Amino acid sequence: MNNSLKRIIALLFPLVIGTSLLAGCSSDSVTDADEESEETEVQTLTVADEEYYSKFRDSGISINVYNWGEYISDGSDEGTLNVNAEFTKLTGIKVNYTNYATNEELYAKLKGGGASYDIIIPSDYMISRMIKEDMIQPLDFGNIPNYKYIGESYKNQAYDPDNAYSVPYTWGTVGIIYDTTLIEEENIDWDILWNEDYADRILMFDNPRDAFAIAEIRLGYSLNSEDFDELENAAELLKEQKKVVQAYVMDEIFDKMGAGEALIAPYYAGDAITLMDEYEDLGFVIPESGTNLFIDAMCIPSGAKQKEAAEMYINFMCEPDIAYATTSYIGYSTPNTAAYEMLDDEIKNDGISYLDEEYLAQNTTVFRNLSDEANQKMQDLWTELKSTHDETKNKWLVPLFMLACVILSITILIMRYIKKKKDIF
Repeated sequence: MNNSLKRIIALLFPLVIGTSLLAGCSSDSVTDADEESEETEVQTLTVADEEYYSKFRDSGISINVYNWGEYISDGSDEGTLNVNAEFTKLTGIKVNYTNYATNEELYAKLKGGGASYDIIIPSDYMISRMIKEDMIQPLDFGNIPNYKYIGESYKNQAYDPDNAYSVPYTWGTVGIIYDTTLIEEENIDWDILWNEDYADRILMFDNPRDAFAIAEIRLGYSLNSEDFDELENAAELLKEQKKVVQAYVMDEIFDKMGAGEALIAPYYAGDAITLMDEYEDLGFVIPESGTNLFIDAMCIPSGAKQKEAAEMYINFMCEPDIAYATTSYIGYSTPNTAAYEMLDDEIKNDGISYLDEEYLAQNTTVFRNLSDEANQKMQDLWTELKSTHDETKNKWLVPLFMLACVILSITILIMRYIKKKKDIF
């Protein structure tokens, strides 16, 4: 290489390095911009009438809210609202918040009179039962102006035909969660929950109404059947299933399906969405043979001590921003029309959260409250089912283990005897 060429390279080298560094900086800037554009959405709260929420601001009162587990936005995810904290910030009213796992647990707690609540959020059929037994009281809708956002299709339901006792909170359907890596069946329906190929890897609802509904669908019965023969037939079908069931669960499904301890479970669509977001190997299907469509709604117990403050809480939960934060966080479908409009098209068309109108009309049933006699019959059958010993292939394990222990003990004694005889001779 001659000296002239060396001088040219020496002159050009700093220029090349500088250009590269500038290009690198430019590339980093683009990357940062892209990363910023993909940041988590930050939810905000705007209310149309702040004056409405000022009435109890300096009163130092509190309300007791009793809700399902995993059923409200608590701000634990980045960018999401802590709904109860926002309510307290806006109104000055403290929220004491506790959870239950089933409608039956909620009913027993209230019926027993051991606790006082201002807000409860039961499901449709339980609302009907509580109305009948004077366990909840009529609402003053003058204190709930945001009721205007509740869609008409969620009003005038059989459980509260005059819309006097409840305000819809969420709705959804029941389907089947399954492990897509180990279950490749097509057209999955309720019968898969009886499939012996998946024995001891199947979970089942730990409440009678949901469990009986699945059996009733398989038998072609109404999900609101009060026929004792049909209820007994459904119980027999559930007894047949028991031999393949690993456990009867409610919220425990999150841990069991997430950890791969089970392969299949019936559960609510909203929770299925939450699970699938966290575990990519899980799938969800709503059976073509039909399912339950449920509505959970906000009510005020008859013994509530802070009725007007409770109505303010219900109104707050109907604020579009709050209803949007709730449905976004818990995955259940919203009856709030303004919140629905805020959702992404991807969610509206996911085939789980918001189903085809034709399917909803032809293949779903809303539970209504059964008669006292039918409720008692179902509960008795369920108690019997849960208390009976499993008639499974494992029923001989304990006797066989004991027999093996006996045989082992006899063998040891014989060997000792033989050894002793040898030592003597």
